[in-house]
Amino acid sequence: MIRASFYTTPEGELTGFSLRGHSGLAESGSDILCAAVSSAAFMAANTLLEIVHVSPTALIAEDGEMLLRVRKQDARLCRDILLGLKLHLEGLSEQYPERLTVSYDVLGQ
Repeated sequence: MIRASFYTTPEGELTGFSLRGHSGLAESGSDILCAAVSSAAFMAANTLLEIVHVSPTALIAEDGEMLLRVRKQDARLCRDILLGLKLHLEGLSEQYPERLTVSYDVLGQ
Protein backbone atom coordinates (compact mmCIF):
# COMPACT_ATOMS: atom_id res chain seq x y z
CA MET A 1 0.00 0.00 0.00
CA ILE A 2 1.15 3.52 -0.78
CA ARG A 3 0.61 5.94 2.08
CA ALA A 4 0.52 9.59 1.09
CA SER A 5 0.45 12.18 3.82
CA PHE A 6 0.19 15.93 3.38
CA TYR A 7 1.64 18.24 6.00
CA THR A 8 -0.43 21.27 6.93
CA THR A 9 -0.17 24.20 9.29
CA PRO A 10 -2.85 24.58 11.97
CA GLU A 11 -4.42 27.15 9.61
CA GLY A 12 -4.70 24.55 6.83
CA GLU A 13 -1.83 25.66 4.56
CA LEU A 14 -0.03 22.76 2.88
CA THR A 15 3.67 22.64 3.73
CA GLY A 16 4.72 19.37 2.15
CA PHE A 17 4.04 15.71 1.65
CA SER A 18 5.44 12.24 2.25
CA LEU A 19 4.96 9.03 0.31
CA ARG A 20 5.82 5.56 1.57
CA GLY A 21 5.35 2.06 0.27
CA HIS A 22 4.48 0.28 -2.94
CA SER A 23 1.02 -0.40 -4.30
CA GLY A 24 1.60 -4.08 -5.08
CA LEU A 25 -0.68 -3.71 -8.08
CA ALA A 26 1.91 -5.31 -10.40
CA GLU A 27 5.56 -6.29 -10.54
CA SER A 28 8.17 -3.60 -10.09
CA GLY A 29 8.60 -1.75 -13.37
CA SER A 30 5.08 -2.61 -14.51
CA ASP A 31 3.04 -1.01 -11.74
CA ILE A 32 0.99 1.83 -13.26
CA LEU A 33 -0.15 3.15 -9.88
CA CYS A 34 3.39 3.41 -8.48
CA ALA A 35 4.48 5.07 -11.73
CA ALA A 36 1.62 7.59 -11.60
CA VAL A 37 2.26 8.49 -7.95
CA SER A 38 6.04 8.72 -8.40
CA SER A 39 5.81 10.80 -11.55
CA ALA A 40 3.38 13.27 -9.97
CA ALA A 41 5.47 13.57 -6.80
CA PHE A 42 8.71 14.15 -8.70
CA MET A 43 7.03 16.72 -10.93
CA ALA A 44 5.73 18.59 -7.86
CA ALA A 45 9.09 18.42 -6.09
CA ASN A 46 11.07 19.47 -9.16
CA THR A 47 8.69 22.36 -9.84
CA LEU A 48 8.97 23.64 -6.26
CA LEU A 49 12.75 23.31 -6.17
CA GLU A 50 13.78 24.28 -9.70
CA ILE A 51 11.01 26.61 -10.92
CA VAL A 52 9.63 28.22 -7.75
CA HIS A 53 13.10 28.08 -6.12
CA VAL A 54 11.92 27.07 -2.66
CA SER A 55 14.53 25.69 -0.26
CA PRO A 56 13.07 22.62 1.47
CA THR A 57 13.40 22.06 5.20
CA ALA A 58 13.40 18.32 4.50
CA LEU A 59 13.90 16.33 1.30
CA ILE A 60 14.16 12.55 0.91
CA ALA A 61 13.84 10.62 -2.33
CA GLU A 62 14.68 6.93 -1.96
CA ASP A 63 13.21 3.70 -3.22
CA GLY A 64 9.68 3.53 -1.89
CA GLU A 65 9.87 6.81 0.03
CA MET A 66 9.67 10.49 -0.75
CA LEU A 67 9.36 13.41 1.64
CA LEU A 68 9.33 17.13 0.97
CA ARG A 69 8.67 19.88 3.52
CA VAL A 70 8.84 23.63 3.09
CA ARG A 71 8.88 26.46 5.59
CA LYS A 72 5.55 27.85 6.75
CA GLN A 73 6.42 31.21 5.19
CA ASP A 74 6.87 29.50 1.79
CA ALA A 75 3.48 27.75 1.93
CA ARG A 76 1.76 30.43 -0.15
CA LEU A 77 4.35 30.08 -2.94
CA CYS A 78 3.85 26.30 -2.93
CA ARG A 79 0.07 26.23 -2.57
CA ASP A 80 -0.97 25.58 -6.17
CA ILE A 81 1.63 22.87 -6.79
CA LEU A 82 0.84 21.03 -3.56
CA LEU A 83 -2.92 21.37 -4.08
CA GLY A 84 -2.51 19.93 -7.58
CA LEU A 85 -0.57 16.95 -6.22
CA LYS A 86 -3.15 16.44 -3.48
CA LEU A 87 -6.00 16.50 -5.99
CA HIS A 88 -4.20 14.03 -8.25
CA LEU A 89 -3.44 11.59 -5.42
CA GLU A 90 -6.97 11.81 -4.00
CA GLY A 91 -8.31 10.92 -7.45
CA LEU A 92 -5.99 7.92 -7.68
CA SER A 93 -6.98 6.91 -4.15
CA GLU A 94 -10.63 6.85 -5.22
CA GLN A 95 -9.73 4.55 -8.12
CA TYR A 96 -7.46 2.30 -6.01
CA PRO A 97 -8.70 2.57 -2.40
CA GLU A 98 -7.00 -0.68 -1.32
CA ARG A 99 -3.68 0.43 -2.81
CA LEU A 100 -3.36 4.15 -1.94
CA THR A 101 -4.40 6.17 1.10
CA VAL A 102 -4.19 9.93 1.54
CA SER A 103 -4.05 11.49 5.00
CA TYR A 104 -3.13 14.80 6.64
CA ASP A 105 -0.74 15.68 9.44
CA VAL A 106 -1.07 19.05 11.16
CA LEU A 107 2.35 20.36 12.13
CA GLY A 108 3.06 23.22 14.51
CA GLN A 109 6.06 24.62 12.58
